[in-house]
Amino acid sequence: MKYILLLLTVFASSLLQAQQADVLIRNGRIIDGTGNNWYYADIAISNGKIVAIGKLSQYSASKVIDAKGLYVAPGFIDVHTHIEGDEAKAPDAKSFILDGVTSVVAGNCGESADDMEQYFHFIDSLKLSINVSALVGHNTVRQLVMGEANRTPTAEEQQRMEALVAKAMQAGAVGLSTGLIYIPGTYSKTPEVVGLAKVAAQYNGVYATHMRNEADLVHEAIAEAINIGRQANIPVEISHFKLSGQNNWGRSNETLGLVQQARAEGIEVTIDQYPYTASSTSLSTLFPDEMLADGADSVKARINNPVTRAYIKNYMLAKLKKRQQKHFTYCQIASYRAEPSWNGKNIEEVNLMLGRKHNADAEADLIIDMMYKGGAGMVFHGMSEADVKNIMQYPFNMFASDASIRVFNSGVPHPRGYGTNARVLGKYVRQEKVLSLEEAIRRMTSLPAQKFGLQNRGLLKPGMMADIVVFDANTVIDKSTYAQPHQYSQGFQYVLVNGAVVVDNAKHTGARPGTVLYGQGKTAQPVQ
Repeated sequence: MKYILLLLTVFASSLLQAQQADVLIRNGRIIDGTGNNWYYADIAISNGKIVAIGKLSQYSASKVIDAKGLYVAPGFIDVHTHIEGDEAKAPDAKSFILDGVTSVVAGNCGESADDMEQYFHFIDSLKLSINVSALVGHNTVRQLVMGEANRTPTAEEQQRMEALVAKAMQAGAVGLSTGLIYIPGTYSKTPEVVGLAKVAAQYNGVYATHMRNEADLVHEAIAEAINIGRQANIPVEISHFKLSGQNNWGRSNETLGLVQQARAEGIEVTIDQYPYTASSTSLSTLFPDEMLADGADSVKARINNPVTRAYIKNYMLAKLKKRQQKHFTYCQIASYRAEPSWNGKNIEEVNLMLGRKHNADAEADLIIDMMYKGGAGMVFHGMSEADVKNIMQYPFNMFASDASIRVFNSGVPHPRGYGTNARVLGKYVRQEKVLSLEEAIRRMTSLPAQKFGLQNRGLLKPGMMADIVVFDANTVIDKSTYAQPHQYSQGFQYVLVNGAVVVDNAKHTGARPGTVLYGQGKTAQPVQ
């Protein structure tokens, strides 16, 4: 009888110890996001959260993932994206998810939704496969108040802009972004931006900036970004840190030095980077800023004026000469509505195809004609691989795609929209050993979560939300190229978002468990 009672006690004890999870990841090499070395462990997930990490033999689950031979990391956070307008076109966000990205920050480069509260409601109603946070855009705010006017705001206009920023922060924006090479942001002076940044700072926001210049005047542009952080007492994020134009190659020690100096002073400056030697933005950035004021009709009128057209052309030719190039070969067309067959070709190629003279003068005319017909999205080849690697090694640098949600087979976009993280892990970690695997993961996870105040993300530990990637470090690689960009990354076997399996055996499941990640202004009172 005593023996039977003992057996019953042991059996009851084992029943109590047995625990049920929703998802169980077994046998993986855990990279927790801190930068520490990997270790072997299991992970149990229930109700969207990590509930246990360790040797979890007592756990069972309806979904068990065998991660033997694979690495398990927090879901990647892309801090610089432009998803606005593509959410409903591609809510499964395959270009991000199949590159290991589980959360994104939208509203970059000064462009955001007009009404942030309405935008967040739209995202939560739509349901994406990824989580979304967003910045409020300076260009958007300025346009709402001042249109595309090339002047300093009045005191009343400044107050209205500051009120719009405050409203966006209260709705849950994570900070303020600027695009100081774009219209109308380029017309603003530093004090205007400082005023808006001070408002964002009251709600524990970040100041993320596409600086005024990433080429010849990059030193001055970085100094302005740091000065805004200093005056507004706000953390600074310098977007897509780079050096454009051959004449600026080799200056990365100088530009990184400015960031290091600011941090030594006590200003919280960090940077982000895409791991490519080409950028991507609008064709309009080749024009003088003042020629773009007051809308499309005004731009057309200036182009039609022989004097201003000549001024625009001479401006572009002077910049080309400074870049030490004879042709606009570095300008590749990504998306041109007026003539989609030109997508993927560079300006020099199109110029020759049209039978024009083979010189920069004719190519400049082609660019002006394209602007007259509505402009184009472009890929600009102009960075040094040595600078890309040097910037990559800076410890307070995050990886970001600077991309939209790619609509498969639409246009010939920059490959960064498909392959940013896989390229870092495959090319720069495994093949070229520019940085360690654990360090690369830290830059993709805990560093961005900390910077943008994304609570319960970026680390693998009990209590955190279960945004998780499981990948093969031996095979992970980007497949997207400049010539054939519409190719998904390889090597991400499983991706979980808020505990739901979105990628299973490298295939998207169709699940859309993403949510809005709100900034602290949503619930906290402003800090005066």
